[in-house]
Amino acid sequence: MKLYPNLVAGVLEVLEWSFGKGWYADRVVDKVLRANKKWGARDRAFVAQHSYEMVRWWRLLWALKGEEPTLKRKKLKELFELYWAWKMEATLTLPSDLPMGILESFPPWLDDRGLEAYGEKWPSMAHALNAQAQVILRVNTLKATREKVLDRLAAEGIEAEASDLRPEAIVLAKRPRLQHLSSFQEGWYEVQDGGSQCIAPYLDPQPGDRILDGCSGAGGKALHAAALMKNQGEILCMDIEGYKLSEASKRAQRAGVHILQTGLIAHTADVLERGAWADKMLLDVPCSGTGVIRRDVDTKWKLQPEHLERTLQLQANILHRYPDALKPGGRLVYATCSILPEENEAQIDAFVKAQPQFTLEEQVRISPENAHSDGYFVAVLQKMS
Repeated sequence: MKLYPNLVAGVLEVLEWSFGKGWYADRVVDKVLRANKKWGARDRAFVAQHSYEMVRWWRLLWALKGEEPTLKRKKLKELFELYWAWKMEATLTLPSDLPMGILESFPPWLDDRGLEAYGEKWPSMAHALNAQAQVILRVNTLKATREKVLDRLAAEGIEAEASDLRPEAIVLAKRPRLQHLSSFQEGWYEVQDGGSQCIAPYLDPQPGDRILDGCSGAGGKALHAAALMKNQGEILCMDIEGYKLSEASKRAQRAGVHILQTGLIAHTADVLERGAWADKMLLDVPCSGTGVIRRDVDTKWKLQPEHLERTLQLQANILHRYPDALKPGGRLVYATCSILPEENEAQIDAFVKAQPQFTLEEQVRISPENAHSDGYFVAVLQKMS
């Protein structure tokens, strides 16, 4: 394959901005592609693919080069050549004695946390987190069945198959653009990771339920709950980011969901102003994102231990305050896209000890070792009547 200098330069620019200025890789890739509008689809795919892969394998590549990381353009070009020889030409063989943290390209502190939490299972989990993420769809059962969606995608030239992870899940063979397809525009499905699709069912959503999604983001799990409720009842999506709530409303309109409302959180009082009204509550709290590293490849480099400590405090504040909006006898589902026990089991242990009116019914780890799923944690609790 011929390498074009301008495309390689595009990859190197992504590395400079991502590691030098702290931008997330997807944002820089978008910036670089917008600045080079004459590039064709293959050119754009080249820059995106190899930018993400070099970010993913950053520590390993520098270890293979035998040098400390630098952002000097000459050195980055040499690093690209080494990467190309390893990944694309298969002319470079990895040494057999590389430490696991280098082999799987994790920062030392995160490698240590993973080893402490998972022991001998950590290498396979770390390897899974480095696999390229697949595109997973969730069928909107308010509008179609999985069989109908598969047939329609095939008619639109999209190769796809059913996933065994969830009855609504479909996995795509490639990474096509979907937004221009009529099936997408008509709300027949949402793009949603398979593990994420497992969260809403733990609420046991039923027609007529009143559900509070306290950290809703753009509403993916709330939309899933609405479909399981057959569009009957009430769902209130709340978040501190107004633009995410606007996106949730747009998605609901496309999906034909009319039971979803949104509410901006400026203070905890905004969550509690209606009193104990919700039958069920989802708290998909802000987290480290360590379960979705293969989808957000530079999370492992941006995340630092001090960031994690602040996140743990935020999680505890939400978990200990928001459930006052839950009715006695109501169901609370706590979820993260983290693989770290301190964000998961440890938070639940502390909560149950401090809030004896809640009992833990079950807690589940959803492993990223399933090719159709990122890493998630779910805990289901019941509030005593």
